[in-house]
Amino acid sequence: MNRLINIIKENNLDAAIITDGYNIHYLTGYTGHTGCMLVSEDKIYILTDSRYTEQVSIEAPDCECIDVGLEGYSKTISRLLSTHFEDTQASVDKTINIGFENVHISYKQYKAFADEFFKAFGDKITLVELEEKINALRMIKSEKEIEYIAKAEAIGDEAFSHILTYIKPGMTEKEVALELEYTMKKLGAEGLSFDTIAASGANSSLPHAVPTDRVIEEGDFLTMDFGCIYKGYCSDMTRTIFIGSNPVKEQQEVYEIVLKAQLEAMKYIKPGMKCSDIDAVARDIITAAGYGEYFGHGLGHSVGLYIHEEPRFSRKCDTILEEGMVLTVEPGIYLPGKFGVRIEDLILVTKEGYKNLTTSPKELICIK
Repeated sequence: MNRLINIIKENNLDAAIITDGYNIHYLTGYTGHTGCMLVSEDKIYILTDSRYTEQVSIEAPDCECIDVGLEGYSKTISRLLSTHFEDTQASVDKTINIGFENVHISYKQYKAFADEFFKAFGDKITLVELEEKINALRMIKSEKEIEYIAKAEAIGDEAFSHILTYIKPGMTEKEVALELEYTMKKLGAEGLSFDTIAASGANSSLPHAVPTDRVIEEGDFLTMDFGCIYKGYCSDMTRTIFIGSNPVKEQQEVYEIVLKAQLEAMKYIKPGMKCSDIDAVARDIITAAGYGEYFGHGLGHSVGLYIHEEPRFSRKCDTILEEGMVLTVEPGIYLPGKFGVRIEDLILVTKEGYKNLTTSPKELICIK
């Protein structure tokens, strides 16, 4: 919370409104699905409705809980701000700066805040866009966060080991996805990081394919992208396997290119490296092999309370890697109408380089 107060001070804010549920969880421990925060240098409020007030008292006892009731969020916050400035004897002549998470707010909610604030304070109030400043607090993981992420990834690894003994030709994609999800929850997962992907044959050329009733056949690639949540923290991994004994030359070639791209990129992961440069290592290998146009997404993303956090391994991200960041490394090649291959590990940036939190084998596995 001290780092949030520093953001308030550094940006000359009188208060900040936090609306992103993951940021509220990170800052306070409150995990409810409804609510927002109002924070000043000396006050921390969590605003919610009657369904969650007791939960706030249990999970975030150091915060003052406000039930918005029929008054609603914007009017309640406006009232709290008015009371705050009266209590602190803040000069009404100075501009009041209120920060808000512009990357996580609907236009409707923004307008409701603006209308109420301008009604109460006139042109003396300014709404200050915080961009990614609050999200950035979550980029470096603590030891406890790393422990939870590693446990979630270990559950995924164990689920993958199980699914290899379960899959056989004639099953549907939906059956494979369901078994993965059931197994992860049976092993202690609280939930899923995202909707499980199990895509076979031509469907595997869709990076975000949805499992269907398609029957898995001999000669198919089967891509499985899955993750789970443990104590609020996500995992993420992808493996592509072959159904049958002998993949054709193109399948084998594409798989080896993707694996090489991943392994080479991981060699460069260490503090001080630029995220876009790591992406470039894998992208250049895939491009040199003639498949550049078939690798459209970024090389990876950070993982934490939410499955897609910052920074990212992408051409657009120039963030410098630091110890304690946790990111995926997931190159892929997707040939429309034919097949796709993606291999994904979850890594922790360490003082000297990285630690791979994913332990499942990556050589091409054939299921007969």
